[in-house]
Amino acid sequence: MAQKEKSFASDYSLKQVPKSQQKSWISLFSIWVAIGVDLAAVILGVQLAKGLPLDKAIWAVIIGSLILATICTITASVGAATNLSTSMITRYVFGKKGTLAYSAMIGLSLLGWFGVQVGFFADNARTAFISAFGINWPTWVFSIIAGIFMVGTTLYGYRAFSKLSEISVPFLLILMLIALFIALRTHGLPKTQTSATLPFGSAIALVISSFIVGAATQPDISRWAKSQKDSIIGTFFGMFIGNSFMILVSIFMSKSLSSTDMMKMLIMIGMGIPGIIVLSLTQWVTNTSNLYSASLGFNVIFTKVKFRTLVLILGTIGTLLGVFGIYNQFVPFLNILGIFIAPVPGIYIAEFYFIKKEFNRISNREEPKSIVWRSMASWVVGIVVTYLTTDAPTGLGIIKLTQIPPLDGILVGFFMQLLLSYLTKNKKDETLEVEKP
Repeated sequence: MAQKEKSFASDYSLKQVPKSQQKSWISLFSIWVAIGVDLAAVILGVQLAKGLPLDKAIWAVIIGSLILATICTITASVGAATNLSTSMITRYVFGKKGTLAYSAMIGLSLLGWFGVQVGFFADNARTAFISAFGINWPTWVFSIIAGIFMVGTTLYGYRAFSKLSEISVPFLLILMLIALFIALRTHGLPKTQTSATLPFGSAIALVISSFIVGAATQPDISRWAKSQKDSIIGTFFGMFIGNSFMILVSIFMSKSLSSTDMMKMLIMIGMGIPGIIVLSLTQWVTNTSNLYSASLGFNVIFTKVKFRTLVLILGTIGTLLGVFGIYNQFVPFLNILGIFIAPVPGIYIAEFYFIKKEFNRISNREEPKSIVWRSMASWVVGIVVTYLTTDAPTGLGIIKLTQIPPLDGILVGFFMQLLLSYLTKNKKDETLEVEKP
Protein backbone atom coordinates (compact mmCIF):
# COMPACT_ATOMS: atom_id res chain seq x y z
CA MET A 1 0.00 0.00 0.00
CA ALA A 2 2.85 2.36 0.89
CA GLN A 3 4.57 1.59 -2.40
CA LYS A 4 1.36 2.26 -4.33
CA GLU A 5 0.91 5.64 -2.65
CA LYS A 6 4.54 6.47 -3.31
CA SER A 7 4.24 5.76 -7.03
CA PHE A 8 0.83 7.35 -7.52
CA ALA A 9 1.29 11.02 -6.80
CA SER A 10 1.79 11.11 -3.07
CA ASP A 11 4.03 14.06 -3.88
CA TYR A 12 4.92 15.05 -0.30
CA SER A 13 2.54 17.97 -0.70
CA LEU A 14 2.34 18.63 3.06
CA LYS A 15 5.80 17.49 4.13
CA GLN A 16 9.46 17.68 3.23
CA VAL A 17 10.71 15.72 0.25
CA PRO A 18 12.93 13.00 1.79
CA LYS A 19 16.56 12.74 0.74
CA SER A 20 15.96 9.39 -0.98
CA GLN A 21 13.58 11.07 -3.45
CA GLN A 22 15.60 14.18 -4.26
CA LYS A 23 16.86 14.82 -7.80
CA SER A 24 19.93 16.25 -9.52
CA TRP A 25 20.10 19.60 -11.31
CA ILE A 26 19.33 17.92 -14.64
CA SER A 27 15.76 17.22 -13.54
CA LEU A 28 15.12 20.84 -12.55
CA PHE A 29 16.92 22.14 -15.63
CA SER A 30 14.75 20.06 -17.97
CA ILE A 31 11.54 21.21 -16.31
CA TRP A 32 12.36 24.92 -16.50
CA VAL A 33 13.54 24.73 -20.09
CA ALA A 34 10.36 22.85 -21.03
CA ILE A 35 8.16 25.40 -19.25
CA GLY A 36 10.00 28.27 -20.93
CA VAL A 37 9.49 26.88 -24.44
CA ASP A 38 5.81 27.82 -24.64
CA LEU A 39 3.37 29.83 -26.75
CA ALA A 40 3.58 32.85 -24.46
CA ALA A 41 7.26 33.12 -25.41
CA VAL A 42 6.27 32.97 -29.08
CA ILE A 43 3.81 35.85 -28.65
CA LEU A 44 6.39 37.91 -26.78
CA GLY A 45 9.00 37.24 -29.46
CA VAL A 46 6.63 38.49 -32.16
CA GLN A 47 5.93 41.63 -30.11
CA LEU A 48 9.65 42.35 -29.73
CA ALA A 49 10.30 41.64 -33.42
CA LYS A 50 7.68 44.21 -34.40
CA GLY A 51 8.91 46.87 -31.98
CA LEU A 52 12.72 46.67 -32.11
CA PRO A 53 15.61 46.20 -34.52
CA LEU A 54 17.09 42.70 -34.36
CA ASP A 55 20.17 43.55 -32.28
CA LYS A 56 18.20 45.45 -29.63
CA ALA A 57 15.56 42.72 -29.47
CA ILE A 58 18.26 40.11 -28.81
CA TRP A 59 19.86 42.20 -26.05
CA ALA A 60 16.49 42.84 -24.43
CA VAL A 61 15.87 39.09 -24.25
CA ILE A 62 19.34 38.32 -22.85
CA ILE A 63 19.26 41.05 -20.19
CA GLY A 64 15.66 40.36 -19.19
CA SER A 65 16.21 36.61 -18.98
CA LEU A 66 19.35 37.05 -16.86
CA ILE A 67 17.46 39.21 -14.35
CA LEU A 68 14.50 36.82 -14.29
CA ALA A 69 16.74 33.77 -13.87
CA THR A 70 18.53 35.44 -10.95
CA ILE A 71 15.28 36.24 -9.12
CA CYS A 72 13.94 32.73 -9.68
CA THR A 73 17.21 31.17 -8.49
CA ILE A 74 16.97 33.09 -5.20
CA THR A 75 13.39 31.96 -4.54
CA ALA A 76 14.18 28.42 -5.66
CA SER A 77 17.01 28.19 -3.12
CA VAL A 78 14.46 28.58 -0.32
CA GLY A 79 12.66 25.50 -1.59
CA ALA A 80 15.89 23.54 -1.93
CA ALA A 81 16.92 24.41 1.63
CA THR A 82 13.57 23.55 3.21
CA ASN A 83 12.39 20.80 0.81
CA LEU A 84 8.90 22.28 1.17
CA SER A 85 6.40 23.61 -1.37
CA THR A 86 5.75 27.34 -1.64
CA SER A 87 2.46 27.12 0.25
CA MET A 88 4.08 25.13 3.06
CA ILE A 89 6.89 27.71 3.27
CA THR A 90 4.35 30.52 3.56
CA ARG A 91 2.68 28.53 6.33
CA TYR A 92 5.70 29.44 8.44
CA VAL A 93 6.18 32.94 7.01
CA PHE A 94 2.54 34.05 7.34
CA GLY A 95 1.32 31.56 9.94
CA LYS A 96 -1.16 28.69 9.73
CA LYS A 97 -4.14 31.01 9.26
CA GLY A 98 -2.29 33.74 7.43
CA THR A 99 -1.19 31.42 4.65
CA LEU A 100 -4.75 30.35 3.84
CA ALA A 101 -5.34 33.58 1.91
CA TYR A 102 -2.15 33.18 -0.12
CA SER A 103 -2.74 29.49 -0.83
CA ALA A 104 -6.27 30.23 -2.05
CA MET A 105 -5.04 33.03 -4.31
CA ILE A 106 -2.15 31.09 -5.84
CA GLY A 107 -4.41 28.07 -6.25
CA LEU A 108 -7.16 30.07 -7.97
CA SER A 109 -4.66 31.94 -10.12
CA LEU A 110 -2.93 28.83 -11.42
CA LEU A 111 -6.20 26.95 -11.83
CA GLY A 112 -7.50 29.86 -13.90
CA TRP A 113 -4.38 29.91 -16.04
CA PHE A 114 -4.71 26.14 -16.48
CA GLY A 115 -8.18 26.74 -17.96
CA VAL A 116 -6.89 29.58 -20.14
CA GLN A 117 -4.05 27.41 -21.46
CA VAL A 118 -6.41 24.50 -22.19
CA GLY A 119 -8.62 26.81 -24.23
CA PHE A 120 -5.62 28.46 -25.87
CA PHE A 121 -4.24 25.06 -26.82
CA ALA A 122 -7.60 23.93 -28.21
CA ASP A 123 -7.96 27.02 -30.42
CA ASN A 124 -4.46 26.64 -31.84
CA ALA A 125 -4.70 22.85 -32.21
CA ARG A 126 -7.94 23.19 -34.17
CA THR A 127 -6.33 25.73 -36.51
CA ALA A 128 -3.29 23.47 -36.93
CA PHE A 129 -5.36 20.37 -37.73
CA ILE A 130 -7.42 22.27 -40.30
CA SER A 131 -4.27 23.60 -41.99
CA ALA A 132 -2.24 20.37 -41.86
CA PHE A 133 -4.88 17.66 -42.31
CA GLY A 134 -8.11 19.39 -43.31
CA ILE A 135 -9.69 18.01 -40.12
CA ASN A 136 -12.27 20.36 -38.62
CA TRP A 137 -13.06 19.00 -35.16
CA PRO A 138 -14.92 21.19 -32.64
CA THR A 139 -12.69 23.15 -30.27
CA TRP A 140 -14.13 21.37 -27.23
CA VAL A 141 -12.74 18.05 -28.48
CA PHE A 142 -9.22 19.42 -28.32
CA SER A 143 -9.93 20.89 -24.87
CA ILE A 144 -10.93 17.47 -23.53
CA ILE A 145 -7.93 15.76 -25.13
CA ALA A 146 -5.58 18.38 -23.66
CA GLY A 147 -7.20 18.11 -20.23
CA ILE A 148 -6.87 14.32 -20.16
CA PHE A 149 -3.15 14.37 -20.93
CA MET A 150 -2.35 17.27 -18.61
CA VAL A 151 -4.37 15.96 -15.66
CA GLY A 152 -3.06 12.43 -16.24
CA THR A 153 0.54 13.60 -16.03
CA THR A 154 -0.07 15.70 -12.91
CA LEU A 155 -1.72 12.73 -11.18
CA TYR A 156 1.62 10.95 -11.17
CA GLY A 157 3.33 13.98 -9.66
CA TYR A 158 6.82 15.33 -10.01
CA ARG A 159 8.33 12.11 -11.34
CA ALA A 160 6.04 12.02 -14.40
CA PHE A 161 6.40 15.78 -14.84
CA SER A 162 10.18 15.51 -14.75
CA LYS A 163 10.30 12.54 -17.13
CA LEU A 164 8.04 14.32 -19.64
CA SER A 165 10.35 17.35 -19.55
CA GLU A 166 13.53 15.29 -19.96
CA ILE A 167 12.07 13.56 -23.02
CA SER A 168 10.49 16.61 -24.62
CA VAL A 169 13.24 19.22 -24.16
CA PRO A 170 15.83 17.79 -26.61
CA PHE A 171 13.06 17.09 -29.11
CA LEU A 172 11.62 20.61 -28.85
CA LEU A 173 15.00 22.32 -29.10
CA ILE A 174 16.04 20.29 -32.15
CA LEU A 175 12.72 20.85 -33.94
CA MET A 176 12.76 24.60 -33.37
CA LEU A 177 16.41 24.91 -34.44
CA ILE A 178 15.59 23.01 -37.65
CA ALA A 179 12.61 25.31 -38.25
CA LEU A 180 14.80 28.37 -37.69
CA PHE A 181 17.48 27.04 -40.05
CA ILE A 182 14.93 26.38 -42.82
CA ALA A 183 13.30 29.80 -42.38
CA LEU A 184 16.60 31.66 -42.55
CA ARG A 185 17.89 29.57 -45.45
CA THR A 186 14.75 29.99 -47.56
CA HIS A 187 13.71 33.52 -46.64
CA GLY A 188 16.69 35.15 -44.94
CA LEU A 189 16.30 38.31 -42.89
CA PRO A 190 14.88 41.61 -44.17
CA LYS A 191 17.56 44.05 -45.31
CA THR A 192 15.66 46.97 -43.81
CA GLN A 193 15.74 46.96 -40.01
CA THR A 194 12.59 47.61 -37.97
CA SER A 195 12.48 51.08 -36.45
CA ALA A 196 12.34 51.13 -32.66
CA THR A 197 8.70 51.76 -31.74
CA LEU A 198 9.15 49.96 -28.41
CA PRO A 199 11.49 51.55 -25.82
CA PHE A 200 14.44 49.29 -24.98
CA GLY A 201 13.71 49.46 -21.24
CA SER A 202 10.10 48.49 -21.84
CA ALA A 203 11.25 45.51 -23.90
CA ILE A 204 13.42 44.29 -21.02
CA ALA A 205 10.48 44.80 -18.68
CA LEU A 206 8.26 42.68 -20.93
CA VAL A 207 10.77 39.82 -20.85
CA ILE A 208 11.01 39.93 -17.05
CA SER A 209 7.25 40.28 -16.64
CA SER A 210 6.64 37.18 -18.75
CA PHE A 211 7.30 34.92 -15.75
CA ILE A 212 8.01 37.13 -12.74
CA VAL A 213 4.90 36.02 -10.81
CA GLY A 214 6.07 32.44 -11.38
CA ALA A 215 9.06 33.26 -9.16
CA ALA A 216 6.73 32.79 -6.20
CA THR A 217 6.17 29.09 -6.95
CA GLN A 218 9.78 28.10 -7.68
CA PRO A 219 10.01 26.08 -4.43
CA ASP A 220 7.30 23.71 -5.74
CA ILE A 221 9.97 22.35 -8.10
CA SER A 222 13.23 23.18 -6.31
CA ARG A 223 12.15 21.32 -3.15
CA TRP A 224 13.13 18.16 -5.03
CA ALA A 225 16.75 19.29 -5.48
CA LYS A 226 19.48 17.21 -3.86
CA SER A 227 21.36 20.31 -2.79
CA GLN A 228 21.49 24.08 -3.05
CA LYS A 229 24.07 23.66 -5.82
CA ASP A 230 21.69 21.48 -7.83
CA SER A 231 18.93 24.02 -7.32
CA ILE A 232 21.09 26.98 -8.37
CA ILE A 233 22.49 25.30 -11.50
CA GLY A 234 19.20 23.73 -12.58
CA THR A 235 17.08 26.82 -11.96
CA PHE A 236 19.40 29.54 -13.24
CA PHE A 237 20.43 27.88 -16.48
CA GLY A 238 17.03 26.26 -16.99
CA MET A 239 15.22 29.57 -16.56
CA PHE A 240 17.73 31.53 -18.64
CA ILE A 241 17.78 29.11 -21.56
CA GLY A 242 14.10 28.24 -21.33
CA ASN A 243 12.93 31.83 -21.13
CA SER A 244 15.22 33.15 -23.87
CA PHE A 245 15.37 30.31 -26.43
CA MET A 246 11.79 30.36 -27.72
CA ILE A 247 11.58 34.16 -27.60
CA LEU A 248 14.74 34.44 -29.73
CA VAL A 249 13.54 31.78 -32.19
CA SER A 250 10.23 33.62 -32.47
CA ILE A 251 12.01 36.94 -33.10
CA PHE A 252 14.17 35.52 -35.91
CA MET A 253 11.33 33.59 -37.56
CA SER A 254 8.90 36.50 -37.31
CA LYS A 255 11.39 38.85 -38.97
CA SER A 256 12.35 36.25 -41.59
CA LEU A 257 8.81 35.19 -42.56
CA SER A 258 7.03 38.50 -41.82
CA SER A 259 4.36 36.68 -39.84
CA THR A 260 2.97 36.88 -36.30
CA ASP A 261 1.56 33.33 -36.03
CA MET A 262 4.05 30.58 -35.16
CA MET A 263 1.81 27.77 -36.42
CA LYS A 264 1.38 29.52 -39.77
CA MET A 265 5.12 30.16 -39.91
CA LEU A 266 5.85 26.46 -39.43
CA ILE A 267 3.31 25.54 -42.10
CA MET A 268 4.92 28.07 -44.49
CA ILE A 269 8.24 26.21 -44.29
CA GLY A 270 6.67 22.76 -44.58
CA MET A 271 6.77 21.85 -40.89
CA GLY A 272 3.04 21.71 -40.17
CA ILE A 273 3.04 18.27 -38.52
CA PRO A 274 6.19 18.96 -36.44
CA GLY A 275 4.49 22.23 -35.52
CA ILE A 276 1.54 20.35 -34.06
CA ILE A 277 3.97 18.25 -32.02
CA VAL A 278 5.75 21.38 -30.76
CA LEU A 279 2.42 23.01 -29.89
CA SER A 280 1.26 19.93 -28.01
CA LEU A 281 4.45 19.36 -26.01
CA THR A 282 4.95 22.99 -25.01
CA GLN A 283 1.42 23.42 -23.67
CA TRP A 284 1.43 19.96 -22.09
CA VAL A 285 4.49 20.68 -19.95
CA THR A 286 3.59 24.29 -19.11
CA ASN A 287 0.03 23.52 -18.08
CA THR A 288 1.01 20.47 -16.07
CA SER A 289 3.11 22.83 -13.93
CA ASN A 290 0.10 25.15 -13.47
CA LEU A 291 -2.13 22.33 -12.25
CA TYR A 292 0.65 20.88 -10.09
CA SER A 293 1.27 24.12 -8.17
CA ALA A 294 -2.47 24.88 -7.95
CA SER A 295 -3.03 21.50 -6.31
CA LEU A 296 -0.16 22.06 -3.87
CA GLY A 297 -1.68 25.41 -2.91
CA PHE A 298 -5.18 24.05 -2.28
CA ASN A 299 -3.77 21.05 -0.41
CA VAL A 300 -2.54 23.38 2.35
CA ILE A 301 -6.16 24.55 2.75
CA PHE A 302 -7.83 21.15 2.36
CA THR A 303 -5.31 19.09 4.29
CA LYS A 304 -7.64 16.09 4.64
CA VAL A 305 -8.05 15.73 0.89
CA LYS A 306 -5.47 13.62 -0.95
CA PHE A 307 -3.24 15.42 -3.42
CA ARG A 308 -4.30 13.30 -6.39
CA THR A 309 -7.99 13.87 -5.55
CA LEU A 310 -7.41 17.61 -5.72
CA VAL A 311 -5.60 17.17 -9.04
CA LEU A 312 -8.65 15.39 -10.47
CA ILE A 313 -11.13 17.95 -9.15
CA LEU A 314 -9.13 21.02 -10.15
CA GLY A 315 -8.11 19.52 -13.49
CA THR A 316 -11.74 18.78 -14.33
CA ILE A 317 -12.80 22.34 -13.45
CA GLY A 318 -9.97 23.83 -15.51
CA THR A 319 -10.72 21.60 -18.48
CA LEU A 320 -14.39 22.60 -18.39
CA LEU A 321 -13.35 26.25 -18.57
CA GLY A 322 -11.67 25.40 -21.86
CA VAL A 323 -14.50 23.17 -23.10
CA PHE A 324 -17.17 25.84 -22.64
CA GLY A 325 -14.94 28.57 -24.07
CA ILE A 326 -15.40 30.91 -21.12
CA TYR A 327 -11.77 30.94 -20.01
CA ASN A 328 -10.99 34.37 -21.49
CA GLN A 329 -13.58 35.99 -19.22
CA PHE A 330 -11.37 35.08 -16.24
CA VAL A 331 -8.19 36.76 -17.51
CA PRO A 332 -8.90 40.19 -15.90
CA PHE A 333 -9.60 38.45 -12.58
CA LEU A 334 -6.40 36.41 -12.90
CA ASN A 335 -4.41 39.58 -13.55
CA ILE A 336 -5.81 41.05 -10.33
CA LEU A 337 -4.77 37.92 -8.41
CA GLY A 338 -1.26 38.47 -9.77
CA ILE A 339 -1.14 41.77 -7.86
CA PHE A 340 -1.82 39.91 -4.60
CA ILE A 341 0.78 37.21 -5.33
CA ALA A 342 3.65 39.49 -6.42
CA PRO A 343 4.94 40.63 -2.97
CA VAL A 344 5.09 37.12 -1.49
CA PRO A 345 8.51 36.02 -2.86
CA GLY A 346 10.13 39.17 -1.47
CA ILE A 347 8.63 38.51 1.94
CA TYR A 348 9.80 34.91 2.24
CA ILE A 349 13.23 35.76 0.79
CA ALA A 350 13.73 38.40 3.51
CA GLU A 351 12.37 36.07 6.18
CA PHE A 352 14.51 33.11 5.21
CA TYR A 353 17.84 34.73 4.37
CA PHE A 354 18.03 37.70 6.70
CA ILE A 355 15.52 37.58 9.54
CA LYS A 356 15.70 33.90 10.41
CA LYS A 357 18.85 33.00 8.56
CA GLU A 358 19.85 30.56 11.31
CA PHE A 359 17.25 28.19 9.90
CA ASN A 360 18.72 26.06 7.14
CA ARG A 361 15.59 23.97 6.73
CA ILE A 362 12.11 23.99 8.22
CA SER A 363 10.94 20.81 9.89
CA ASN A 364 7.31 20.00 9.16
CA ARG A 365 7.10 18.54 12.66
CA GLU A 366 7.21 22.01 14.21
CA GLU A 367 4.02 24.05 14.41
CA PRO A 368 4.19 27.63 13.10
CA LYS A 369 2.34 30.56 14.61
CA SER A 370 -1.32 31.09 13.85
CA ILE A 371 -0.60 34.48 12.21
CA VAL A 372 2.70 36.32 11.72
CA TRP A 373 1.52 39.92 11.74
CA ARG A 374 4.64 41.59 10.37
CA SER A 375 4.49 39.33 7.31
CA MET A 376 0.81 40.09 6.82
CA ALA A 377 1.49 43.83 7.10
CA SER A 378 4.35 43.60 4.59
CA TRP A 379 2.04 41.73 2.23
CA VAL A 380 -0.67 44.40 2.44
CA VAL A 381 1.82 47.21 1.72
CA GLY A 382 3.28 45.22 -1.18
CA ILE A 383 -0.19 44.66 -2.64
CA VAL A 384 -1.05 48.36 -2.41
CA VAL A 385 2.18 49.46 -4.11
CA THR A 386 1.81 46.83 -6.86
CA TYR A 387 -1.76 48.02 -7.46
CA LEU A 388 -0.60 51.63 -7.70
CA THR A 389 2.17 50.79 -10.20
CA THR A 390 0.06 48.47 -12.38
CA ASP A 391 -1.54 50.18 -15.36
CA ALA A 392 -5.32 50.42 -15.72
CA PRO A 393 -7.66 48.62 -15.93
CA THR A 394 -6.00 46.06 -13.61
CA GLY A 395 -4.42 48.74 -11.39
CA LEU A 396 -4.25 52.52 -11.09
CA GLY A 397 -0.86 53.14 -12.71
CA ILE A 398 -0.35 56.42 -10.85
CA ILE A 399 3.27 55.80 -9.80
CA LYS A 400 6.26 54.14 -11.46
CA LEU A 401 9.17 52.42 -9.72
CA THR A 402 11.00 49.75 -11.74
CA GLN A 403 8.50 49.84 -14.64
CA ILE A 404 7.70 46.19 -13.78
CA PRO A 405 4.79 46.08 -11.29
CA PRO A 406 5.35 42.46 -10.10
CA LEU A 407 9.01 43.30 -9.43
CA ASP A 408 7.86 46.40 -7.53
CA GLY A 409 5.77 44.09 -5.35
CA ILE A 410 8.68 41.74 -4.70
CA LEU A 411 11.02 44.58 -3.71
CA VAL A 412 8.47 46.35 -1.50
CA GLY A 413 7.56 43.07 0.20
CA PHE A 414 11.26 42.36 0.79
CA PHE A 415 12.16 45.74 2.30
CA MET A 416 8.94 46.02 4.33
CA GLN A 417 9.64 42.62 5.88
CA LEU A 418 13.15 43.73 6.85
CA LEU A 419 11.88 47.04 8.21
CA LEU A 420 9.06 45.56 10.29
CA SER A 421 11.38 42.86 11.59
CA TYR A 422 13.80 45.56 12.77
CA LEU A 423 11.02 47.60 14.39
CA THR A 424 9.68 44.54 16.24
CA LYS A 425 13.00 42.83 16.97
CA ASN A 426 12.71 43.27 20.74
CA LYS A 427 9.40 41.45 20.82
CA LYS A 428 9.45 37.79 21.62
CA ASP A 429 9.07 35.69 18.51
CA GLU A 430 8.46 32.03 18.07
CA THR A 431 11.40 30.03 16.75
CA LEU A 432 11.34 26.85 14.75
CA GLU A 433 13.69 23.95 15.16
CA VAL A 434 14.89 22.80 11.81
CA GLU A 435 16.20 19.44 10.73
CA LYS A 436 16.69 17.47 7.54
CA PRO A 437 14.20 14.66 6.88
